[in-house]
Amino acid sequence: MSPEHGRWMEAALDEARNALADGEVPVGAVAVRAGVIVGRGRNRTMELQDPTAHAELIALREAAAALRSWRLIGVTLYATLEPCAMCSGACVLARIDRLVYGADDPKAGMSGSLASIPDDPRLNHRVDIVRGMLADECGALLKDFFRARRGSPDAPASG
Repeated sequence: MSPEHGRWMEAALDEARNALADGEVPVGAVAVRAGVIVGRGRNRTMELQDPTAHAELIALREAAAALRSWRLIGVTLYATLEPCAMCSGACVLARIDRLVYGADDPKAGMSGSLASIPDDPRLNHRVDIVRGMLADECGALLKDFFRARRGSPDAPASG
């Protein structure tokens, strides 16, 4: 795997840590084109009370604004957690080139675990997927968050 992937995944992990500091599920994402971050995102669903405020969508929205195009050709999206159905579909619709993610999501992941929307040959665009980049670090952040949440009597039931 490319050392560049590790560099950008570290930036996504920084975004996940920012989400954690805000009390959100610690997922982060960055969109990169030509060696430059063009979009950053972290989970903000609770802050914004918006079920679509996932890290990946926020990063893709920022990238589209920065590049002034909804077609994100040449963009690689780095996400700390395997994208859900909504975010996996957004990767296809945005026409990104590549998705690189850290931890698998066996309960909701739609980029390899339950299904694989981004590289489904039935769709009009396919996204290359690199799985497991810094998976241990990405997974540990999430496991620690949920372990702490389960241990707190005043924690919300879901997040």
